[in-house]
Amino acid sequence: MNFDPTPLSNPSHRRPIRELPDTLISQIAAGEVVERPASVVRELVDNALDAGASQITVRLLAGGVRLISVEDDGSGILPDELPIALKRHATSKIGSLADLESVGTMGFRGEALAAINAIADCALLSRVSGQAHAYLLEGQTGEITPVARSTGTTVEVKELFFSTPARRKFLKTDATELAHCVEAVRRHALARPDVGFAIWHEGKLVEQWRRCGDLGSLPALEQRLADVLGSDFVERSVWVDFSTQTTPGRPDYAPVIKVWGRAGIPDAARSRADQQFCYVNGRFVRDKVITHAARSAYEDVLHGQRQPVYALYIELDPTRVDVNVHPTKIEVRFRDSREVHQAVRHAVESALAAPRAGQTTTDSTATMANPATWSAQESDEEQALARGVDRSDRPFIPVSYAQVAMRFDTPVGHRVNDMGALWAPPPTATAAAPAEAPAPLPVGDWPLGRALAQLKGIYILAENTQGLVIVDMHAAHERIVYERLKTQWSQAQDGSCLPSQPLLIPAAFAATPLEVATAESHTATLMLLGLDITPFSNKTLVVRAVPTTLAQGDAVALARSVLTELAQHEASNVVQRAHNALLGTMACHGAVRANRHLTLEEMNALLRQMEATERSDQCNHGRPTWRPISLRELDALFMRGR
Repeated sequence: MNFDPTPLSNPSHRRPIRELPDTLISQIAAGEVVERPASVVRELVDNALDAGASQITVRLLAGGVRLISVEDDGSGILPDELPIALKRHATSKIGSLADLESVGTMGFRGEALAAINAIADCALLSRVSGQAHAYLLEGQTGEITPVARSTGTTVEVKELFFSTPARRKFLKTDATELAHCVEAVRRHALARPDVGFAIWHEGKLVEQWRRCGDLGSLPALEQRLADVLGSDFVERSVWVDFSTQTTPGRPDYAPVIKVWGRAGIPDAARSRADQQFCYVNGRFVRDKVITHAARSAYEDVLHGQRQPVYALYIELDPTRVDVNVHPTKIEVRFRDSREVHQAVRHAVESALAAPRAGQTTTDSTATMANPATWSAQESDEEQALARGVDRSDRPFIPVSYAQVAMRFDTPVGHRVNDMGALWAPPPTATAAAPAEAPAPLPVGDWPLGRALAQLKGIYILAENTQGLVIVDMHAAHERIVYERLKTQWSQAQDGSCLPSQPLLIPAAFAATPLEVATAESHTATLMLLGLDITPFSNKTLVVRAVPTTLAQGDAVALARSVLTELAQHEASNVVQRAHNALLGTMACHGAVRANRHLTLEEMNALLRQMEATERSDQCNHGRPTWRPISLRELDALFMRGR
């Protein structure tokens, strides 16, 4: 082939301006709408859903290249409208600009069928309720013939891209194209549990999702999520339900934005973002605002670059979202993107906030909480020994929450341990009157069990009704301190500072020029964080006060870490963008360290604080704080019962 590099701007090669033929116009439009067989499947399923179908069947040959057939049991198309359906910009879904600005259907442009018919052999077979028979329209010839079919519509697309062979060369293998087609149907299935879907390839059933219930039914949605994404997704996710109202406190007002669905727990995160499904008014979208909002909700509970999994459904007034911004209708534009971002973030954050340890409590927990009842429930001594129960064990009485407080709440005459918890002086054997024992926790409120021992100065071993619980004490306490710092920070946003404690002996350290400059330029931010760091010389900084919560920590290490974070965010508003990272750094340095010996009372107090602290299942860096080992798993390790 000879290629002429001469530019068309050369007068000798100038071409006249002329109108393009309709066939070429349709083929150009098809290049925007139809990228691969999955694009055809998506458009045809959209039309089937708009027709009110309750069952949709997709049949494919060669990954959809040779044949795509979409059958539905919807309302059908009248015989007089069949030829119009294949024309460009012919649709029954909009008729004015007002309709376009409040689109409530999946399709609306009237381009899909015309574009498909321009690059493939297309046929429409449809029957309306009450007709004697169906009618078949041949797309290439326009011939209409009566045929047999039940109520509904079938669209057959054969030999995709036969008229544009260059586009066909860009297609992948049949297996790859089939996978994309299945994914297109799966996205629809997640949003419509009231519709059944079936996919056939080469005469074999590939996927089938049966109708689960009515649209809007929560049990139906959960069943569809389990069918499509697997039961493991439902088991390792939490329910999301959040809405904003036009007038707070007025339940009679419809919500402006409603966010619901399921968000995977941090442990279910994946290395790829391949299980993130977002729907706006029932339409699957890829939107940067929603993706960023969801990721922000996971920012301090995910480790590294792990990607969360979720299926979120956003409902808002159609006039507040523009769906006519992309040829494939997969992108949208919100009138108030900030409002949507906040709603999604708050919805996911609220769902993830509750510690899962507090959700594992069962009625059987009362048995663990009261060892005196064990002997009555065991049929014989052998069963008790098999379960590892020591009947001579005395009931453990934990320290009450009234005795647990942060350092800045410490009353005079009490001792504060390294965990930031408060303990009354223990009674002595020579005391004139026995000290009153602290009130025990209510029966059944020990999801993380009772502490048994400390392993290597790092882990806490605890026992609950299910078996063994292993807790990383530094990671767990880091989260507790972090959440308390965030609470104090939110209370300090009226202009006041975090509670700070002056050091009896100021800590001076050699600083780099960058650290000195950062301390001088961010004095106000440091004061808000409860830190008083002032220059002593050109190469020396002095720490004069630290947050009350971290009074017993390493002041110099804390100051260096915070100054490093401030320097990295120097070009922006640190308080707005990085205060959580700064508080996380402070919490890391203020948490109990490894090889620190804890008493049983301190370990149990830490477990109780974990059960009451939001997001306590992960530390600030996304690492898990505790792991359970069930009794069944322990029995399997020792081959018991075999």
